[in-house]
Amino acid sequence: MLHRKLLAIACSAGATLSPFHALHAQSSDAASTNSGLEEIVVTSSRVETPLRQIGTSVSVLNADDILAKGNTSLLDILRTMPSVAVSNTGGSGQVSTLRIRGEEGYRTLVLLDGMKLSDPSVTQVQPQLEHLLSSGIERVEILRGPQGLSYGADAGGVVNISTRQSSTELRSHIDVMSGAFATQQINGNVSGGSERADFFLSGTHFETDGFNVRRTDTVLADDDGYDNTSLHLRVGVNATDNLHLEAVHRDVAGESSYDGCFDPATFNTIHDCDADFDQQASRLSATYQAGYGSHAIAYATTETERENFAIGASSYASNGELTRIEYIGNITAHANFNFVYGVDLEEEDNNGETRDQLGYYAEYLSTFSENFFVTAGVRRDDNDDFGKHTSYRISSAYLFDVSDSAIVKVRGSLGTGFRAPSPYEASYNSGPFASPPASLTKLKEESSEGHELAVEYYTDQGLHLEAVYFDQEIEDAIYFDLSAYSGYLQDIGTSSSEGVELSATIPLRAQWTLEANYTYNETHRPDGTQRQLRPKNLANLGLAWSSADDRIKVSGFYRTSRDSSDVAAGVPVDLENYEVIDLTASYSLSTLIDVYGRVENLADEDYVEVLGYNTAGRSAYVGVRFNF
Repeated sequence: MLHRKLLAIACSAGATLSPFHALHAQSSDAASTNSGLEEIVVTSSRVETPLRQIGTSVSVLNADDILAKGNTSLLDILRTMPSVAVSNTGGSGQVSTLRIRGEEGYRTLVLLDGMKLSDPSVTQVQPQLEHLLSSGIERVEILRGPQGLSYGADAGGVVNISTRQSSTELRSHIDVMSGAFATQQINGNVSGGSERADFFLSGTHFETDGFNVRRTDTVLADDDGYDNTSLHLRVGVNATDNLHLEAVHRDVAGESSYDGCFDPATFNTIHDCDADFDQQASRLSATYQAGYGSHAIAYATTETERENFAIGASSYASNGELTRIEYIGNITAHANFNFVYGVDLEEEDNNGETRDQLGYYAEYLSTFSENFFVTAGVRRDDNDDFGKHTSYRISSAYLFDVSDSAIVKVRGSLGTGFRAPSPYEASYNSGPFASPPASLTKLKEESSEGHELAVEYYTDQGLHLEAVYFDQEIEDAIYFDLSAYSGYLQDIGTSSSEGVELSATIPLRAQWTLEANYTYNETHRPDGTQRQLRPKNLANLGLAWSSADDRIKVSGFYRTSRDSSDVAAGVPVDLENYEVIDLTASYSLSTLIDVYGRVENLADEDYVEVLGYNTAGRSAYVGVRFNF
């Protein structure tokens, strides 16, 4: 099977070289003028690369996209992108999971200004995205598919987030918002700099009374609120003409109320529960630019403390720390290729139980011509508890002109990876709460493989069409036994995720833009049943209008999720399909003041994302932004 996939990727680029080479030679200037293809992304190979050269699937959200959607939670913005599904257990600050192409949230790597936001204090090492607000975010790049190379072999998808960029001018913004469920948010940021140094500082306080989370809570039926205070600081210094130093620190404190915890004295289920979340992340980095390339070294830590309360009394507490040292080199001296290489050492600490993993990798990025690109990379990881593993990724892209203003890009990629059981998973089965069959099971690492084939169409007028076929497999996926609650088991065999992504950005008239994406995702466990909380059909539609002077902006967003199922007592349960419509509008009173409004779930759809949990009905919010 492997040789067939390699052949398919080669065909996506190399086989088209011969018949279209002459056509490209006649009109090669068109490729260089298409602005969509020239957009620079960094997530695919961790170096700045124009989209025209990239063979992997990358989606981009810029500051205008984030502002137009308007949601306070970044998760609600990310869910509008291709192949991104989100399951939320009851509104703001409640436990949420983001899945890319049907894979688990703990196979998704999330970076913020280079800091890895993974939380080792929970059962699986994964980001807690319910605590990530959208304020202060400048750009998001989403890399879809198994990308176990420069980020680590357990990265089944990457969400790379950047805060607002500094400029030589001193700028500040204040945003005040209020609305449904007694929701209030105030955020502000200030940035500035010179040729020698720059900085960005952001602070946000968000609070809401929320709504009743659990559908089973019909007696108390209290609101389950959420508070979040987030601070973010980034400082950069050009120590010399070639040496750039940067420091980043982020502090998040969240407090959420929820239903369904256990009384530590009687072990009865109660509905007066609270959870505190505190996370501090820091990163120091140095980048040296030389004539032949660059060198970058960084040290980062992420510390997380969690504590749960039942009727005001502490019921459970955990803490975790992730420490990472990494080096990335990039040789650019040769005109026809880049060579990216690196090494990283990461330590996970879950309540004092630690594990190290050392990884090193190299990737070759070729530019054979103006229209044919190939990458090939390999990674070697050495895990303290689960030994050495090799993963790889290859990709290719070929572009040809179909007119003076239109370009077709054909691309493909193949990647592999592995994931070791988390420290918590590995130790749970030998602990006091495990029972057969889990207590008799020794977990082993998961392995993953995925490939994709895609075709894209670009025009100079801003039209972009994309179609992607993807096929991913996880061998021996780890899961918690929801039938007997015995502990962690493995689905021996292949868990699959196969599907198609269709995306379009269509400029209509002078002030109108239409964006749409549709994902069909067929997922199966080794026994053939559908995987939990994986919708087969996801679709998003966005229509935006702006006035000729750009002072008025109105956007409408439609999303639907269909054919998803959850599990109750180990038995699959189908979830109802749902459709949600959101509206946003803003008006610039002056260059200094904008007013805006947002209506979420306009049709007041009553729907469920996770079995037993409520979602928000129709809700409206208004706010004002000050720009100085």
